[in-house]
Amino acid sequence: MAAFVARYASAFLDVVTEAKLDTAAIDQQFTDFLATWDGSAELQSFFCNPAIPALQKVAVLDKMNAQLGLLKELRNLLAVLIDNDRIGNVHDVADAYRTELQTRQGIRQAEIVTARALDEKEQSALIAGVGELAGSRIQATFKLDASILGGAVVRVGSTVYDGSVRGRLARLKAQLTANS
Repeated sequence: MAAFVARYASAFLDVVTEAKLDTAAIDQQFTDFLATWDGSAELQSFFCNPAIPALQKVAVLDKMNAQLGLLKELRNLLAVLIDNDRIGNVHDVADAYRTELQTRQGIRQAEIVTARALDEKEQSALIAGVGELAGSRIQATFKLDASILGGAVVRVGSTVYDGSVRGRLARLKAQLTANS
Protein backbone atom coordinates (compact mmCIF):
# COMPACT_ATOMS: atom_id res chain seq x y z
CA MET A 1 0.00 0.00 0.00
CA ALA A 2 1.28 3.44 -0.89
CA ALA A 3 2.03 5.72 2.05
CA PHE A 4 -0.38 8.39 0.82
CA VAL A 5 -3.28 5.91 1.06
CA ALA A 6 -2.72 5.46 4.80
CA ARG A 7 -2.46 9.23 5.29
CA TYR A 8 -5.78 9.88 3.52
CA ALA A 9 -7.48 7.07 5.44
CA SER A 10 -6.15 8.20 8.80
CA ALA A 11 -7.02 11.85 8.19
CA PHE A 12 -10.52 10.87 7.08
CA LEU A 13 -11.01 8.72 10.18
CA ASP A 14 -9.86 11.67 12.32
CA VAL A 15 -12.59 13.79 10.68
CA VAL A 16 -15.20 11.06 11.19
CA THR A 17 -14.20 10.64 14.84
CA GLU A 18 -14.10 14.37 15.57
CA ALA A 19 -17.52 14.89 13.98
CA LYS A 20 -18.85 11.81 15.85
CA LEU A 21 -20.27 10.38 12.64
CA ASP A 22 -21.90 6.96 12.41
CA THR A 23 -19.10 4.73 11.12
CA ALA A 24 -21.59 2.10 9.92
CA ALA A 25 -23.32 4.75 7.79
CA ILE A 26 -19.97 5.92 6.40
CA ASP A 27 -19.05 2.32 5.60
CA GLN A 28 -22.34 1.80 3.76
CA GLN A 29 -21.91 5.02 1.81
CA PHE A 30 -18.37 4.03 0.86
CA THR A 31 -19.78 0.69 -0.31
CA ASP A 32 -22.48 2.44 -2.36
CA PHE A 33 -19.97 4.77 -4.01
CA LEU A 34 -17.58 1.90 -4.76
CA ALA A 35 -20.41 -0.15 -6.29
CA THR A 36 -21.20 2.78 -8.58
CA TRP A 37 -17.50 3.20 -9.34
CA ASP A 38 -17.02 -0.52 -10.10
CA GLY A 39 -20.17 -0.67 -12.20
CA SER A 40 -19.02 1.91 -14.73
CA ALA A 41 -15.77 1.75 -16.67
CA GLU A 42 -16.76 5.07 -18.26
CA LEU A 43 -17.02 6.72 -14.85
CA GLN A 44 -13.59 5.42 -13.85
CA SER A 45 -12.13 6.56 -17.15
CA PHE A 46 -13.68 10.00 -16.74
CA PHE A 47 -12.46 10.51 -13.18
CA CYS A 48 -8.96 9.19 -13.93
CA ASN A 49 -8.49 11.18 -17.14
CA PRO A 50 -5.85 13.86 -16.43
CA ALA A 51 -7.06 15.96 -19.38
CA ILE A 52 -10.39 16.67 -17.66
CA PRO A 53 -10.21 19.52 -15.13
CA ALA A 54 -10.76 18.62 -11.48
CA LEU A 55 -13.61 21.16 -11.22
CA GLN A 56 -15.51 19.31 -13.93
CA LYS A 57 -14.92 15.99 -12.16
CA VAL A 58 -16.12 17.41 -8.83
CA ALA A 59 -19.25 18.71 -10.58
CA VAL A 60 -19.98 15.16 -11.78
CA LEU A 61 -19.30 13.88 -8.24
CA ASP A 62 -21.87 16.34 -6.93
CA LYS A 63 -24.43 15.14 -9.49
CA MET A 64 -23.75 11.55 -8.38
CA ASN A 65 -24.06 12.67 -4.78
CA ALA A 66 -27.59 13.88 -5.45
CA GLN A 67 -28.44 10.20 -6.06
CA LEU A 68 -26.14 8.62 -3.47
CA GLY A 69 -26.75 11.08 -0.61
CA LEU A 70 -23.21 10.92 0.75
CA LEU A 71 -22.37 12.68 3.98
CA LYS A 72 -20.47 15.89 3.27
CA GLU A 73 -17.31 14.51 4.90
CA LEU A 74 -17.21 11.52 2.53
CA ARG A 75 -18.08 13.73 -0.44
CA ASN A 76 -15.22 16.03 0.59
CA LEU A 77 -12.78 13.11 0.83
CA LEU A 78 -13.72 12.04 -2.69
CA ALA A 79 -13.31 15.63 -3.92
CA VAL A 80 -9.85 15.83 -2.33
CA LEU A 81 -8.90 12.54 -4.01
CA ILE A 82 -10.07 14.02 -7.31
CA ASP A 83 -8.21 17.31 -6.76
CA ASN A 84 -4.98 15.43 -6.02
CA ASP A 85 -5.34 12.92 -8.88
CA ARG A 86 -5.73 10.06 -6.39
CA ILE A 87 -9.34 9.01 -7.14
CA GLY A 88 -8.03 5.92 -8.93
CA ASN A 89 -6.93 4.70 -5.48
CA VAL A 90 -10.37 5.08 -3.90
CA HIS A 91 -10.63 1.34 -3.16
CA ASP A 92 -7.26 1.39 -1.40
CA VAL A 93 -8.29 4.43 0.66
CA ALA A 94 -11.59 2.78 1.64
CA ASP A 95 -9.81 -0.44 2.65
CA ALA A 96 -7.19 1.47 4.64
CA TYR A 97 -9.93 3.52 6.35
CA ARG A 98 -11.75 0.34 7.37
CA THR A 99 -8.55 -1.26 8.64
CA GLU A 100 -7.59 1.85 10.62
CA LEU A 101 -11.11 2.03 12.09
CA GLN A 102 -10.88 -1.56 13.29
CA THR A 103 -7.43 -0.92 14.73
CA ARG A 104 -8.68 2.08 16.70
CA GLN A 105 -11.65 0.05 17.92
CA GLY A 106 -9.33 -2.72 19.12
CA ILE A 107 -10.59 -5.24 16.57
CA ARG A 108 -8.10 -7.58 14.94
CA GLN A 109 -8.62 -9.68 11.83
CA ALA A 110 -8.22 -13.44 12.12
CA GLU A 111 -8.26 -16.13 9.49
CA ILE A 112 -9.40 -19.46 10.88
CA VAL A 113 -8.87 -22.60 8.84
CA THR A 114 -10.68 -25.78 9.82
CA ALA A 115 -10.97 -29.23 8.29
CA ARG A 116 -14.77 -29.16 8.41
CA ALA A 117 -17.50 -26.54 8.41
CA LEU A 118 -18.37 -25.25 11.87
CA ASP A 119 -21.85 -24.33 13.02
CA GLU A 120 -22.56 -20.88 14.45
CA LYS A 121 -22.08 -21.97 18.06
CA GLU A 122 -18.72 -23.58 17.31
CA GLN A 123 -17.59 -20.51 15.37
CA SER A 124 -18.58 -18.20 18.23
CA ALA A 125 -16.72 -20.34 20.77
CA LEU A 126 -13.62 -20.44 18.59
CA ILE A 127 -13.72 -16.67 18.01
CA ALA A 128 -14.03 -16.10 21.77
CA GLY A 129 -11.04 -18.36 22.43
CA VAL A 130 -8.95 -16.66 19.75
CA GLY A 131 -9.92 -13.28 21.21
CA GLU A 132 -8.65 -14.34 24.63
CA LEU A 133 -5.46 -15.70 23.10
CA ALA A 134 -4.85 -12.52 21.07
CA GLY A 135 -6.00 -10.19 23.84
CA SER A 136 -8.44 -8.28 21.64
CA ARG A 137 -11.77 -8.47 19.88
CA ILE A 138 -11.66 -10.58 16.75
CA GLN A 139 -13.35 -10.34 13.39
CA ALA A 140 -12.84 -13.72 11.76
CA THR A 141 -13.05 -15.21 8.32
CA PHE A 142 -13.38 -18.97 8.10
CA LYS A 143 -11.87 -21.22 5.44
CA LEU A 144 -11.99 -24.95 4.91
CA ASP A 145 -8.93 -27.11 4.26
CA ALA A 146 -9.40 -30.86 4.64
CA SER A 147 -5.62 -31.39 4.49
CA ILE A 148 -5.20 -30.17 8.09
CA LEU A 149 -7.10 -33.32 9.13
CA GLY A 150 -8.70 -31.77 12.23
CA GLY A 151 -8.37 -28.92 14.69
CA ALA A 152 -7.73 -25.40 13.44
CA VAL A 153 -5.02 -23.09 12.15
CA VAL A 154 -5.52 -19.48 13.20
CA ARG A 155 -3.69 -16.46 11.77
CA VAL A 156 -3.95 -13.16 13.66
CA GLY A 157 -1.75 -10.59 11.97
CA SER A 158 1.61 -12.25 11.45
CA THR A 159 1.11 -14.77 14.28
CA VAL A 160 -0.01 -18.29 13.42
CA TYR A 161 -1.49 -20.65 16.00
CA ASP A 162 -1.41 -24.18 14.61
CA GLY A 163 -3.74 -26.49 16.52
CA SER A 164 -4.30 -28.77 13.56
CA VAL A 165 -3.77 -32.52 13.63
CA ARG A 166 -1.36 -32.13 10.70
CA GLY A 167 0.62 -29.53 12.68
CA ARG A 168 0.72 -31.72 15.79
CA LEU A 169 1.94 -34.69 13.74
CA ALA A 170 4.65 -32.54 12.16
CA ARG A 171 5.82 -31.33 15.58
CA LEU A 172 5.81 -34.91 16.93
CA LYS A 173 7.83 -36.07 13.92
CA ALA A 174 10.34 -33.26 14.49
CA GLN A 175 10.70 -34.21 18.17
CA LEU A 176 11.17 -37.89 17.37
CA THR A 177 13.69 -37.12 14.66
CA ALA A 178 15.62 -34.72 16.89
CA ASN A 179 15.88 -37.27 19.70
CA SER A 180 17.31 -39.97 17.43
